[in-house]
Amino acid sequence: MPVEKRWLSFAEDDILTAKIALENKIYNQVCFHSQQAVEKLLKGFIEGCGQRAPRTHSLRDLMNICTRIDSSFCQFDSHATILDQYYIPTRYPDALPGMLDSGLPGKNDAKEALEMAQEIMDYIKSK
Repeated sequence: MPVEKRWLSFAEDDILTAKIALENKIYNQVCFHSQQAVEKLLKGFIEGCGQRAPRTHSLRDLMNICTRIDSSFCQFDSHATILDQYYIPTRYPDALPGMLDSGLPGKNDAKEALEMAQEIMDYIKSK
C-alpha cells in the first residue's frame, strides 16, 4: 500500500515549512502546515491504494477512509481530531471567535502538531 508520490512530496514540503515556522516562532503556521501535511499524507495513502481521495479538508473523514483500508490507522484518531481544529482558525485573522478554546496556538501546541504530523508521515512511509 504505497503512498502516492506527488502527495508525499507536497506533504514533505508542508513538514519543512512547519519546521521553519517553528524555528521562527510562527506557531499558528506550524499548526496549519502540520494539518496540511497530514491531509496530503492521508490523501496520498488513499490514492496509493487505488481509491480516489475525496475533496475534503477533514482529517477525521480521511482517517475514517484510511482505517477502512487498514485498521491500524485507528491509532491516529486523536491526532486527526487535534489537527482538524487548526485548519481554519490558524489561517484567518477573522476566524470565528472561540474556535480554539485557548486562542491562537502556542509553542507547545505547535511542537505537538508537528510531532503528530511527523509521526503519521513516518508511519505512512513505512507502509
